[in-house]
Amino acid sequence: MPLSRTARALAACTALGLLTACGGEEAADPADSADAAAEYPTEEIRLLVPYGAGGPTDLAARAYGASLEEQLGQTVVVENLPGGSGALATQELIGADPDGHTLSLATAGTLVVTPLANEVGYTKDDVTPIGVMTEVPSVLAVGADSPYATAEEFFAAAQGQPGTLNVGTPGASTPQAIELQRLADEYDVEVTAVPFNGNAEMTTALLGGNVDAVLINASSDVTANIDAGQFRPLAVSSAEPLPWLPDTPTLADSGFPELTLSGSTFGLIGPGELPEEIVTELEDALRTASEDPAVVEQIGEDYLPGEFQGAEEFQQLLDRTQEVYEPILGG
Repeated sequence: MPLSRTARALAACTALGLLTACGGEEAADPADSADAAAEYPTEEIRLLVPYGAGGPTDLAARAYGASLEEQLGQTVVVENLPGGSGALATQELIGADPDGHTLSLATAGTLVVTPLANEVGYTKDDVTPIGVMTEVPSVLAVGADSPYATAEEFFAAAQGQPGTLNVGTPGASTPQAIELQRLADEYDVEVTAVPFNGNAEMTTALLGGNVDAVLINASSDVTANIDAGQFRPLAVSSAEPLPWLPDTPTLADSGFPELTLSGSTFGLIGPGELPEEIVTELEDALRTASEDPAVVEQIGEDYLPGEFQGAEEFQQLLDRTQEVYEPILGG
């Protein structure tokens, strides 16, 4: 696990026998940290988004950002850093000072699956969870002119022609991509996963006929395309049918009972070693934001947890995801 900036400095000082001399610079006095937390925030806050502008995650970040800005009294600047299945934004975050002025959106995929599948220089233990912002299941969808009218037809074609059907996913190391890997490994149905940087790119690819299907976050932009007849939903990833797509079967109902993990829970995180006082203040602000009518309208009530999930609950989600995916990805 990469050492934090403070840990590296202390290790170097210890090696030189100069810990006392170095401590005044790097080993912050707890009282000073408490004072800094009490004054937080003292400057504008960067809110990193690991996806491109214009997608549902970006819009959710901006809705929450506006509410946090009003509550905290400092400008919240949303900064899009797509790439690496969320790794680019997370790497930027963990390199920032743990003072609460750089935050990021993240999913269990970004914080667990991506580090398990790739060498990205961080693990989930290098960040500080703050709370859940939105929960979005996935939907397997095709374009309006697709020859596949049902999930049964699509999977039959995939089984008959292994690897010939292309399915877009929101990144190479996301739960959606890993679920397609499990589709091949556990059910002998092989498709080719094509990674994109979020919903906006995936939508363009599907509408342009560049992929045969997408396993995409079933957020409001996607359901709008379904309602408009541009997307045809074949199956959803949730364990139970979705109220807003009642005629669409689940992947479990389609013969794949284990494939229920490709939904996305988007949460707010800070760098590792974020002071507890700042975590608490941000957690409280996030709770208030989740009940803000403007935020609820922007995100949609269907995509907000029934009860607010704070730092502890988000940490538990990350830990559970690690337990499930680590054996699949070989640790």
